[in-house]
Amino acid sequence: MKDILIKELDKKSDERGWLIEALGANDMEAPAEFGQIHVSVAYPGKVRGNHYHKRKLEWFCVPTGLGKLILKDLESGEEKELLMGEDHLFTVKITPNVVHAIKNIGEKDMALIVYSSETFDPDDPDTYYQEILK
Repeated sequence: MKDILIKELDKKSDERGWLIEALGANDMEAPAEFGQIHVSVAYPGKVRGNHYHKRKLEWFCVPTGLGKLILKDLESGEEKELLMGEDHLFTVKITPNVVHAIKNIGEKDMALIVYSSETFDPDDPDTYYQEILK
């Protein structure tokens, strides 16, 4: 799929717990100018997303829970599916004009960390609904 990047993450564990670096300044074509980070939680069986952006780039990471990410390129029609979560640690770069949705397919809450290349503007949200996952 055009310009989509997926990076497997290195989980460092000790007696205190674990740590992953979801996105660094020199990783996966991260922008030099800071955008926005948000964390959302999806309850079991629930879907987040089902939209695309015309400008924004986003990077997704699921550190806890289990999610099924679906990506669909609007130009080519190509689709990609990826498991994400505690045992499937990835950061995924999502480019403009790629519909994206993630469903919590686990039995506990799923946390999703999202870095967006621009801050959310309610007057110009650059978010266009298209359902690809129920």
